[in-house]
Parts: sequence; structure tokens; C-alpha cells
Amino acid sequence: LHPIGWDAFGLPAENAAMERQTHPAKWTNENIKAMQVQLKSLGLSYDWDREVSTCDVDYYVHEQRIFLDFLNHGLAYRKESTVNWDPVEQTVLANEQVVDGCGWRSGVPIQKKKLSQWFLKITDFAEDLLKGLDDLSGGWPEKVLTMQRNWIGKSFGADVYFRTKDRSVSIPVFTTCPHTLFGATFLVVASEHPVAQSLKARPEIGAFIEECARLGTSERLLETVEKKGIDTGIRVVSPFEPDREIPVYIANYVLADYGTGAVFGCPAHDQRDFEFATAYNIPLIQVVKPLEGESINLSKEAFLGDGHMMASQFLDGLTIEDAKKRAIETLESLKEGKRITTYRLRDWGVSRQRYWGCPIPIVYCDTCGTVPVPLKDLPIRLPEDVSFDKPGNPLDHHPTWSKTTCPSCGAKARRETDTLDTFFESSWYFFRYCTPNYQEGPFDSQITDAWCPVDQYIGGVEHAVLHLLYARFFSRALSKCGYTTIQEPFKALMTQGMVCHETYKDQSGKWLFPEDVTKQSGIYVHTTTKEPVNVGASEKMSKSKKNVVDPEHIIQEYGADVARFFVMSDSPPEKDLDWSEAGIQGVWRYLNRLWQCVHGAQDFFHETNSFDVSSKKTEEAHRLIHKTIQYVTDDFERYHFNKSIARMRELSNALFDLDPKNTQEIGVLKFGLQTLCQLLAPIIPHMAEELWQILKTQDHKTILDAGWPKADPELLQEDTVVLAIQVNGKLRGEITVQKDTTVDAIEKLVCELEVVQKYLQGATPRKIIVIQNRIVNVVI
Repeated sequence: LHPIGWDAFGLPAENAAMERQTHPAKWTNENIKAMQVQLKSLGLSYDWDREVSTCDVDYYVHEQRIFLDFLNHGLAYRKESTVNWDPVEQTVLANEQVVDGCGWRSGVPIQKKKLSQWFLKITDFAEDLLKGLDDLSGGWPEKVLTMQRNWIGKSFGADVYFRTKDRSVSIPVFTTCPHTLFGATFLVVASEHPVAQSLKARPEIGAFIEECARLGTSERLLETVEKKGIDTGIRVVSPFEPDREIPVYIANYVLADYGTGAVFGCPAHDQRDFEFATAYNIPLIQVVKPLEGESINLSKEAFLGDGHMMASQFLDGLTIEDAKKRAIETLESLKEGKRITTYRLRDWGVSRQRYWGCPIPIVYCDTCGTVPVPLKDLPIRLPEDVSFDKPGNPLDHHPTWSKTTCPSCGAKARRETDTLDTFFESSWYFFRYCTPNYQEGPFDSQITDAWCPVDQYIGGVEHAVLHLLYARFFSRALSKCGYTTIQEPFKALMTQGMVCHETYKDQSGKWLFPEDVTKQSGIYVHTTTKEPVNVGASEKMSKSKKNVVDPEHIIQEYGADVARFFVMSDSPPEKDLDWSEAGIQGVWRYLNRLWQCVHGAQDFFHETNSFDVSSKKTEEAHRLIHKTIQYVTDDFERYHFNKSIARMRELSNALFDLDPKNTQEIGVLKFGLQTLCQLLAPIIPHMAEELWQILKTQDHKTILDAGWPKADPELLQEDTVVLAIQVNGKLRGEITVQKDTTVDAIEKLVCELEVVQKYLQGATPRKIIVIQNRIVNVVI
């Protein structure tokens, strides 16, 4: 099953339409039609009868139904949360869409903002998603499994209660390092923490909280940002040392939604805490003594290594692991903390403040509150008459669309104007492919469960975490709602690289298409204006940066098969591919030579259907043909397409060296070219079929009728072997002999070798050890 679909909703399409002053639906559908033509002209073997598009109402009506089922099963809910807000695009951004503190498209600093958002309870499946990765081992790349494990981020530790001496304030802190509590010298809270918010009326604290808000919520950014904080004036005591007070700071590097939004600082044994303590002149207390022979310098960096506890009262002398257990037991006995298992994974916020997405089927009533739209009233369609002349969500600006009546009481109500995150669409499309025209629900579970899970998934490594994790969650959530029995959606995964190209900007900073750029006198200039162009790094092709090559141009200039061959041959599929005009031309020249070889010899092919392998040249060519069949078959199974092409080009060179006018060689040449076309057919199907019509026999009308070639096992055996020659156990050379040469013959040959004679110096070897077909060791 090889279907095709279009992930067609989303802000990039909306922005592109706005830039062109057209409607997103019109722009998207026109692009889909153009890409359909391109993909078909490339000869890609999609099942076009199973085509789906996520922006079609026939698709998104079903995900509205899925959302409502998730709501009924407690898997969807609404809450107020802190989000990354892009002030230019007027929308929420995921952490992965924040680059160096700025929106990935707008380039402006993002802000923290509190909004009421819809969430999916992916955390309900955290442990199951984690355990499921074990079953995928072997089918998925280990690096992807590791990335998902890290994203889920299971942690064992404790909630520790830090209180003021009068116990009027209690700040719970989750930690995976309770053994370092005796080394705690400060406590930091996030700017959104209740303690921080209660103090924001103080001008200096209010200003600092605003500064923190401009950083957003990206964990990766907060790990690298300069550590800043402000003293609240509050002092708390360590649970194990009620007489020792430590200061409470508000800090810019603490995540509000990880753990409790508060962290205790042990700067002697945590580098992030070390940097903060150094900046604010906070003391360090060493509580871990390194193992014998290991030296540390706490004036330069924190000590993170293994060791035994010190300066920690009842923990002294314990290993770190034993100290963690004892610390948690003591916290629980003192009622100053409790054992906790937590996950880094957070519930999935699916609300997006934009027009071009699936409407969320919810209305808000002053009397009834939040009300799901009844199934009979679906689909909730996007309005077509929207305006993009104001910042923000066009659905908020539409004069009538959001106005409706409450399904419960009939009073005036307001539709939800947020639309769903596009990952919602891409988390279940593989089920829809199985029954693309099914109307009674998202898919026919009986048929889907017969097809699924997907045997082989191929996708970019940039989807290694979110898309694949969300799809795994969806399968489990849909199973809980009764849609399917499938838990894991994809059995095997291959992460392919991206097709890359240089990026270009004009003098005003606007992105340019490659066709807008030309090289003159060694410099890049705009094709029309002739102004200099700024050339950027080679990056994955994307519409947003315009560094895309139009397949139509390549097809018209060189043919579809040249483009296909180049993409397959230039690099392994898991590596990025740099698009190269020189590479394209090299492929074009090779395929032309193959074409000319077949056409130049066609007058001689009808004279023979057998071949002579009595000469060394034809015997070697015949053997190489069968070896190539075996190698290419194995390479295809392993996705080593570039290796397979290298082997086929090696065979081509041997075949090009045969003379079609030579009656001894024409038979092997024809058989070799037939085999080569069969092997090349998946890569260059059009040209392979054309050449097959010249090379074919009566039995096979098309190259598909001929099937896949099979190698003769006897011709895969090597006639010769290379023996390693050792003298007194040290490698001194090698020799090529006929396979299975007798021991006596090998001993005689080896003793006559100049390199061995050099060491023997006329003497007789004490012993010659021969491991047949592998190695010879001469003992002097």
C-alpha cells in the first residue's frame, strides 16, 4: 500500500497566501494540483485512488469527531497555561519553533503569555509510550529511540518541602538529587511561580518578571541563556537543617511547568547552579568527595562525578545511590517530602490562533459554559469570506462566523476560534489511507486493523520526536476510544536526509528563489535587477526560505529519470543531499552513454540469444553480472541505494568494454544490458522500459513481465583468494592463489616469496602454519 496525502493546513500556507493576497484554500489547492503533475511526471508509484488532503472537509470532519471522543474519554481538556507568543504572527509557537528566543519565521523575540488552551492528555500514556520503545528496538534507529526516551524523560526523585522558619511559606521542590540537600545554598523559582507572582507589585521584581517573559518557554534556550535572578528577600530552611536559612531567588532559567517550578541550588555539584552562584556571590558547600585519585577545582566548575558523601551528617560515607535512598526515606519519615516518579513529557497543547486549520468543535455559552458541538452538527466548516488585513486570527475578526447558539440551551453562544495544531492531522492519516472514502467515521477499523501497523515508515529525522511521538500517542488514544486495536503505528522506521540547497537573500533581506539568482564574474547577482545577492548556507529545501528547485525545470531540461537517479545516487538516504547542477549533468552523461550503448548495438542483438563465456573477458563479465544482481538485491533491501548504483555503474563500465561486433561478446553484452535495465527499473523506470523494448526476448513484453533477476549461486563463488603472509606472527605481505590450493603448494609458493626469503636468510623454516584460504604464518 503506497498512498499519497497532503499535510495542507498550517501557518506557512496561511502566511504564503497572505503574502500573495489570495485565499489559503485557493493557494493550497493550486499548489497541490501543481505538485500532483510534478509527482506523476516523475513516475512515482503512488496509489492515487487513496489520496487524502487534510484541508478537505471530508478529512477534518473526522478529526473533529476524534476530538469530541477524546473529550468524552477525558483525553482532551482546557486550561490556562503559559505559552510562547509571537507578537508579529499573533499566535502560539511550540518550543521547537523558538530559535534563539525568536519566532522561527518572524525572527522577532517571542513573549511569555497566559492563554486558555486546549490540551491532549499525552501524559496519561507516558509510561506506556516509554515501554513501547523497547518493542521497537531493531526496527527503529537507536538514535530516534533515545531521543524519544529523553523527550518522555522519566525521572525518579522526591518532592522536598522548603519552608520559612515561621512555616508561613512552603515551597515544594522536585529533585532527582535529594542526596545534595546538605549542599543547598539557595532556592530559585520560575517567574510564573505563585511566590514570584505575589511579589510582582514591587517595581524591580515586576520588571524582572517582564524580562523573563521575553525569553519564552523553550527548555533548550533556558539551558544556554545567561543565568539571571533577583532576590525575593524570602528565606527558607533546609528540611535536614532547620537552623540554616537559604535565600529564595526568582530566576530566568527555571521552567514553570517542569516539576514544581522551583529548584534548590547546590552549586558545588550542578553546573547551572554553579554559574548562578558565581554570578550572585552565593557560597558553595561540597558534599560529594571524589573517588580516590580524582582531583577537582570548585573555583572553576562544579564537580559532577561519582564519589562518597561528606559534610552531610547521617549520609556521610555513603555512595551517591545509597545516599539518595536514605535521603528520601528520611524526608518521608520527617514528613518533609515524598518519593516521586515524574516525566519530562508535558500534555500537548493543540490550540493555534490562526484561520487555516481544523476548527475545534466547541462553543462557549454564558449559561452552560463549554459545550461540545453535537455530532449531527458536524462538520464545523471554515468560512471562506475571511479577511487578512488585520493582525491576529481572522476567525476572531469575522463578523458572523463565531456567533452561534448553544446546543444545550439555545441561547446566544460563541464558537471556539482557535484551530487545531497541524500535528493533530498528521497523527492519524495513516489509518485514513486504508479506507480513504469511508463516511461513517475516520476509518473502517476492520480494514485498518488488517493493514496496520505500517510495515515501513520513511520520514525526515526532524520528525523523530514530535510527529512520531504524537502518532504513537494517537494510536493508543484511538484504541482507548474504541476506534482500533493498534497500539504502535509503525513497525520499522528509516529517517531519510533532507534535500538541501544554498539560500539566497536580496539586499533588503528577502528570500530569493534559485532561479532569481545568477553568477556573473564570480559573484552572485539578482537575475533581473543585477544587484548583489547574499549567499547563505546550504539548508534543507523549504518554501519559507525559497531554496527550492522546481522539478519541472529538471524534467524539461534532463528528464525525470535523471532527477530520480541523482537523488538516489549522490548520498545514502539517511544523509542530507546537496542539490548540484554538476551532479545532475554527470548523471545525464552516464545515462546517455547507456542509451547510446544499447542503441549502437541493437542491430547485432537479433543475431544471438546465447552467449559464449569461453574467453577470460566474457567469463569475468558474466560473473560480474551475477555478482551485481546479488549485491544490488541486498543493497536495495538495506536501503543502500547509492551503493547499488555504484555497483551498477561498475557493471556498466565492464559492459561498455564489450564489442557488439564480436560474436563471442555480443551474447554476454545483451544479457548484461538486459540485467542492468531490470536492476535500474525501480530508479529510472521510463528509460529502462524504453531500452527493454530493444533488448527484450519474445517471452517478456515489458520489463515488469520479466520480473527481478536472480543470481546464479555458483557464479558468486570466487576462484581466487588473498592469503595474508605472516613471519613469526607479524604481517609481512599477501599472495593471491587459486581457491582451495593444497597446503604443499602454498608452502612452496610462500617460501619462494622475496619478502619471506628476506627473513629466512637461506635458513629452513621451523614450521609453516597454513589456514587454507585465509592465512599463512612462517615460523623461523
